[in-house]
Amino acid sequence: MQKRFTGRGVVVPVGVALAVMVFWGATPIMTRLALEDLGPLEVACLRTAIAGAVAAPLLARGRNPVPVGRVSRKLLLLSAAAGFVVFPVVYTIGQQRTSALHGVMILAALPVFTGAYAALVVRRVPRLAWFAGCAVALAGEVVLIAGSGASASDATLTGDLLVTAAALCVSAGYVAGAMLPPRGLSSLGTTLWGVFLGAVFLGPLLGLLLVGEGVPDAGMTAWAAVIWLALVTSILGYAGWYWALDRGGIQRIATFQFLQPVSGFVLAVVVLGEHVTMPIAFGGALIVGGIVAAQRA
Repeated sequence: MQKRFTGRGVVVPVGVALAVMVFWGATPIMTRLALEDLGPLEVACLRTAIAGAVAAPLLARGRNPVPVGRVSRKLLLLSAAAGFVVFPVVYTIGQQRTSALHGVMILAALPVFTGAYAALVVRRVPRLAWFAGCAVALAGEVVLIAGSGASASDATLTGDLLVTAAALCVSAGYVAGAMLPPRGLSSLGTTLWGVFLGAVFLGPLLGLLLVGEGVPDAGMTAWAAVIWLALVTSILGYAGWYWALDRGGIQRIATFQFLQPVSGFVLAVVVLGEHVTMPIAFGGALIVGGIVAAQRA
């Protein structure tokens, strides 16, 4: 029986999705703090390895067994590989080869990618209003990022292609992870197994880094940022996101990802003391308007 995502049943998933956007909006700030003392690959591997180490004893309790069935296991492997192996590594390498401006603009298309994958899965094309709302929100992203004063002088085609590949990959992982709760694996279980399998895959790479360069000599701030990325971004954020996608509908909830850079800018103002300009405020208004239009669809 097909789910109907209407009425009060959508309120809580929307609230959870908004909370996740706050968590994920802080990710660029935490990543920036971590990169002050650590290399990009070290940050990518350490966040997944620490999250996997936390997930292992929780999985050992046996309350989230491996899903039964070939399709469910393939979905789990896809969500794990996409979200906790390919995305952090490929995105980190790509971001080294392009500008922050290009990277954020490419990731701004994540809700469109996620909604498109969901449409392919259910074999139903979204309404025209959904596409119109996404277009308005994307325009808001462009205004928002342009108003931030970021420089694109270091952008390269290779870096842009790598970031795009990472975005396409992680969007497929979102949809795969959201399809597991209806098959019997909870959103938390999907996340715990995902980060654990990701840690298993990235473990050898982290070992090579440690053998070649030794234990990173990082300060408390950098380590605290990595722990945030592991526990809040990877575990709490993904568990909440999978749950919201499952309970609220993938195409509906995916559009809230347009708010992630808005959340990041707000936190940058509060934490880093950055200033809000008229383009940033206008871009934020466009994003909210686009999300409302897409939600009405």
